[in-house]
Amino acid sequence: MKIKKIRSAYIYLLIKQKFMAKKLYVGGLSYDTTEETLKEFFSQAGTVESATIITDKMSGRSKGFGFVEMSNEDEARKAIETLNGKELDGRTITVAEARPQEFRPRSGGFNRGDRGSGGDRGFGDRKRNW
Repeated sequence: MKIKKIRSAYIYLLIKQKFMAKKLYVGGLSYDTTEETLKEFFSQAGTVESATIITDKMSGRSKGFGFVEMSNEDEARKAIETLNGKELDGRTITVAEARPQEFRPRSGGFNRGDRGSGGDRGFGDRKRNW
Protein backbone atom coordinates (compact mmCIF):
# COMPACT_ATOMS: atom_id res chain seq x y z
CA MET A 1 0.00 0.00 0.00
CA LYS A 2 2.85 2.37 0.86
CA ILE A 3 4.49 1.80 -2.54
CA LYS A 4 1.22 2.62 -4.29
CA LYS A 5 0.98 5.96 -2.44
CA ILE A 6 4.59 6.84 -3.25
CA ARG A 7 4.04 5.92 -6.89
CA SER A 8 0.87 8.05 -7.07
CA ALA A 9 2.69 11.01 -5.53
CA TYR A 10 5.56 10.60 -7.98
CA ILE A 11 3.20 10.49 -10.96
CA TYR A 12 1.41 13.58 -9.65
CA LEU A 13 4.72 15.47 -9.40
CA LEU A 14 5.73 14.44 -12.91
CA ILE A 15 2.43 15.64 -14.32
CA LYS A 16 2.72 18.88 -12.39
CA GLN A 17 6.27 19.53 -13.57
CA LYS A 18 5.77 18.59 -17.22
CA PHE A 19 2.25 19.73 -17.89
CA MET A 20 0.84 22.02 -15.26
CA ALA A 21 3.82 24.37 -15.09
CA LYS A 22 2.88 25.58 -18.58
CA LYS A 23 -0.89 25.58 -18.09
CA LEU A 24 -2.43 28.63 -16.46
CA TYR A 25 -5.78 29.20 -14.80
CA VAL A 26 -7.44 32.49 -15.77
CA GLY A 27 -10.33 33.66 -13.58
CA GLY A 28 -12.62 36.66 -13.54
CA LEU A 29 -13.21 36.67 -17.28
CA SER A 30 -15.97 38.73 -18.83
CA TYR A 31 -18.78 36.74 -20.47
CA ASP A 32 -17.86 38.61 -23.66
CA THR A 33 -14.23 37.39 -23.71
CA THR A 34 -13.51 34.97 -26.54
CA GLU A 35 -10.79 32.35 -26.83
CA GLU A 36 -9.19 34.46 -29.57
CA THR A 37 -9.15 37.56 -27.33
CA LEU A 38 -7.63 35.50 -24.52
CA LYS A 39 -4.94 34.11 -26.82
CA GLU A 40 -4.10 37.61 -28.11
CA PHE A 41 -3.90 39.03 -24.58
CA PHE A 42 -1.54 36.30 -23.34
CA SER A 43 0.70 36.57 -26.40
CA GLN A 44 2.23 39.63 -24.65
CA ALA A 45 4.01 37.16 -22.37
CA GLY A 46 5.09 34.66 -25.04
CA THR A 47 3.85 31.95 -27.37
CA VAL A 48 0.37 30.70 -26.55
CA GLU A 49 -0.22 27.06 -27.49
CA SER A 50 -3.91 27.04 -26.58
CA ALA A 51 -6.60 29.13 -24.92
CA THR A 52 -9.85 27.62 -23.68
CA ILE A 53 -12.83 29.26 -22.03
CA ILE A 54 -14.99 26.94 -19.93
CA THR A 55 -18.67 27.13 -20.82
CA ASP A 56 -21.89 25.87 -19.28
CA LYS A 57 -23.07 22.67 -20.98
CA MET A 58 -26.73 23.67 -21.04
CA SER A 59 -26.59 27.35 -22.00
CA GLY A 60 -23.22 27.50 -23.77
CA ARG A 61 -22.45 30.67 -21.82
CA SER A 62 -18.98 31.29 -20.37
CA LYS A 63 -18.49 30.32 -16.73
CA GLY A 64 -16.07 33.23 -16.33
CA PHE A 65 -12.84 31.25 -16.26
CA GLY A 66 -10.55 29.41 -18.60
CA PHE A 67 -7.10 27.99 -19.22
CA VAL A 68 -4.14 29.14 -21.27
CA GLU A 69 -1.22 26.90 -22.15
CA MET A 70 2.07 28.65 -22.79
CA SER A 71 4.90 27.09 -24.80
CA ASN A 72 7.32 26.84 -21.86
CA GLU A 73 7.58 27.37 -18.09
CA ASP A 74 9.45 30.69 -18.35
CA GLU A 75 6.71 32.23 -20.47
CA ALA A 76 4.06 30.87 -18.10
CA ARG A 77 5.87 32.44 -15.15
CA LYS A 78 6.16 35.73 -17.06
CA ALA A 79 2.43 35.66 -17.84
CA ILE A 80 1.58 35.18 -14.15
CA GLU A 81 3.88 38.03 -13.10
CA THR A 82 2.81 40.51 -15.78
CA LEU A 83 -0.87 39.72 -16.42
CA ASN A 84 -2.26 38.79 -12.99
CA GLY A 85 -4.46 41.67 -11.81
CA LYS A 86 -4.60 43.30 -15.25
CA GLU A 87 -7.83 44.31 -16.95
CA LEU A 88 -9.26 42.36 -19.90
CA ASP A 89 -12.61 43.31 -21.47
CA GLY A 90 -13.47 45.53 -18.50
CA ARG A 91 -12.74 42.89 -15.81
CA THR A 92 -9.72 42.40 -13.55
CA ILE A 93 -8.42 38.89 -14.19
CA THR A 94 -6.62 36.39 -11.97
CA VAL A 95 -3.77 34.41 -13.49
CA ALA A 96 -2.29 31.45 -11.62
CA GLU A 97 -0.66 28.10 -12.28
CA ALA A 98 -3.33 25.52 -13.06
CA ARG A 99 -3.75 22.58 -10.70
CA PRO A 100 -4.88 19.08 -11.61
CA GLN A 101 -8.64 18.64 -11.47
CA GLU A 102 -9.75 16.99 -8.24
CA PHE A 103 -11.74 13.79 -8.44
CA ARG A 104 -15.44 14.35 -7.77
CA PRO A 105 -17.80 11.41 -7.66
CA ARG A 106 -20.52 11.60 -10.28
CA SER A 107 -24.00 12.10 -9.01
CA GLY A 108 -26.87 11.15 -11.23
CA GLY A 109 -29.97 13.24 -11.66
CA PHE A 110 -32.12 10.65 -9.91
CA ASN A 111 -29.88 9.92 -6.94
CA ARG A 112 -31.93 8.12 -4.32
CA GLY A 113 -29.30 8.70 -1.70
CA ASP A 114 -29.55 6.32 1.22
CA ARG A 115 -33.04 4.97 0.49
CA GLY A 116 -31.91 1.84 -1.26
CA SER A 117 -33.41 0.38 -4.37
CA GLY A 118 -36.91 -0.16 -3.03
CA GLY A 119 -36.38 -3.92 -2.82
CA ASP A 120 -38.95 -4.63 -0.09
CA ARG A 121 -41.61 -2.28 -1.55
CA GLY A 122 -42.98 -1.43 1.89
CA PHE A 123 -43.45 -4.99 3.12
CA GLY A 124 -40.61 -4.64 5.62
CA ASP A 125 -39.74 -8.02 7.06
CA ARG A 126 -43.18 -9.49 6.26
CA LYS A 127 -43.32 -12.32 3.85
CA ARG A 128 -45.06 -11.82 0.52
CA ASN A 129 -47.78 -14.29 -0.33
CA TRP A 130 -48.06 -14.26 -4.07
